[in-house]
Amino acid sequence: MGTPSAESARKPRADAVRNRERVLEAAKAVFSTGGPEASLEAVARHAGVGIGTLYRHFPTREALFEAVYRREVDHLAELAEQLKAEAGPTDALRRWLRSNVEFIATKKGMSAALALAAHKPSELTAYSFDRLTKAVGMLLDRAIAAGEIRADISPEDLLRTFVGICYMHDRPGWQSGVLRMVDVFVDGLQARGEAPPRG
Repeated sequence: MGTPSAESARKPRADAVRNRERVLEAAKAVFSTGGPEASLEAVARHAGVGIGTLYRHFPTREALFEAVYRREVDHLAELAEQLKAEAGPTDALRRWLRSNVEFIATKKGMSAALALAAHKPSELTAYSFDRLTKAVGMLLDRAIAAGEIRADISPEDLLRTFVGICYMHDRPGWQSGVLRMVDVFVDGLQARGEAPPRG
């Protein structure tokens, strides 16, 4: 009899974790589209939960923004490790940057839908820039060591250029244009004979 009650005690926590993940996944999908339809109510509907459940996990719009943002940054850091193990150096770098387009779309959509400035909160921006710079730096160093990518670009330069490309495109369907430009950008980074040393 003790086992069922122990399971019952654990079940609400497991349900709560599942609901939280469903809300975060729904928020990513809804906010990445942007526009007036990207509301908290739409997130709750997409997740299949009541608005009360959403607010229990994320009492403010900013709390939801931060949770989605951190989750996406963590996923991108993990993806860099995964790509390092399973793809060639240049291909890994290209695939990682292309995955970042989805993150930027979500971030831009959240900022618009939640009426938040793209640069706030600053602590969150610093957290993401640090984690993403380390992730792309690992992939970049690997590609440079393989002689595939020129050695005179820093991870910070690469990331800032990529973000600039994303934010220069604001029209509907901008992601397809950015993905094309990412391919052009990575092609331009490839080593052509002797590359000058970084710095």
